[in-house]
Amino acid sequence: MIRPLLLAIALFLTAAPAFAVNPDEVLADPALEARARALSAELRCMVCQNQSIDDSNADLAKDLRLLVRERITDGDSDEQVLNYIVSRYGEFVLLKPRLGIRTLLLWGAPVLLIVVGGISLLVFARRRAGRPTGSPLTAEEKARLDELLGK
Repeated sequence: MIRPLLLAIALFLTAAPAFAVNPDEVLADPALEARARALSAELRCMVCQNQSIDDSNADLAKDLRLLVRERITDGDSDEQVLNYIVSRYGEFVLLKPRLGIRTLLLWGAPVLLIVVGGISLLVFARRRAGRPTGSPLTAEEKARLDELLGK
């Protein structure tokens, strides 16, 4: 009894993202619809922020899905559609940001900071290793030490 219930729940949850695209949004041409779905999977819902517009039920996501389909039916290439949407919403709308100076700085800065910090620690440790750690013994301390050592 429990297995069929679990199976039904699992099937419902795996099909949940498919409910975001409404039937009235689907294009008649299957090839164009496949392109629209592929592009929608690359675009971030600005309301949900961690979902693609294909998975989101937000009104803005629906508007973006319709915009993608409109641009595709107007004859735009996939790159033109993405450029059009990025020009209006910025790079943040892309789930996978393009490689550029900003992304290199964003991903490279932590690595650079770790390397610079490590080099700084090595330089500091080497400089410190060459210095004496205490003050020299006074004449009285030397005499006492010699007495203790039996010299």
